[in-house]
Amino acid sequence: MQSEFPRDPLLESIRTAGPFTPWDFRPDAGWASEFDLIGYHVEAADGPIGKVHEATHATDASHLVVDTGPWIFGRKLLVPAGTVTHIDHTDRNVYLDRSRDQVKSAPDYDPDAFAEPTFRDKVGGYYGDTYRTA
Repeated sequence: MQSEFPRDPLLESIRTAGPFTPWDFRPDAGWASEFDLIGYHVEAADGPIGKVHEATHATDASHLVVDTGPWIFGRKLLVPAGTVTHIDHTDRNVYLDRSRDQVKSAPDYDPDAFAEPTFRDKVGGYYGDTYRTA
């Protein structure tokens, strides 16, 4: 029996993506060491959220720091690399599998606390929970 509700492509991509690994880019996301992601536009599943201010690619610590500009008063957000679904190097865009509200509601970015396992666990846990409940 087929559901009478339309399928949500974002939810379908989340359900079929496999286990969520917050601090590593997905193998098919398009990350490549020859590209610097700083300045790329960041698109949530439902619209733009800002530009990449910092980007790292370290095993078990890959992430983006996104400057939201005027969207939420210049706030910087920490976005784990595991939320990146696709990187378009031609148009300089990074696409996430989270909504704007999910990203906006994430724990505040603290550059001094990132090295602390409890902070990374908090952020990774938040995004892991949104992954399971999206």
